[in-house]
Amino acid sequence: MKRTVAVVSLLFALSVMALAHGKEKHVMGTVTSISDSSITVETKDKTSVTVDVSDKTKFEESGSAATLKDLKVGDRVVVHADVSGGKLVANEIHFGAMKGKKSMEGMKGMEGMEHK
Repeated sequence: MKRTVAVVSLLFALSVMALAHGKEKHVMGTVTSISDSSITVETKDKTSVTVDVSDKTKFEESGSAATLKDLKVGDRVVVHADVSGGKLVANEIHFGAMKGKKSMEGMKGMEGMEHK
């Protein structure tokens, strides 16, 4: 009985995580400006997208925890954000080289992977 409850609980938790990620918006590009409350990213198609940051936003530089102060204009980023009140609010911002992974630049088939 305990095993069945554990399996059902695990499946429920996984489905909730999948749904939560499905609603996120993704922005990939180069940081063009940074303020205390937002960053602006220029995407591959030259569109500027402003994303708000909050005290809950998690920053990751090259696979390690970071802060907004570590982010610089010119950094390439991947932003995972929710839409709130018509604005994008970042949950996570990843930048810098990825440890143990190849650079995304030059990878064939990656064009058009940006989501807005």
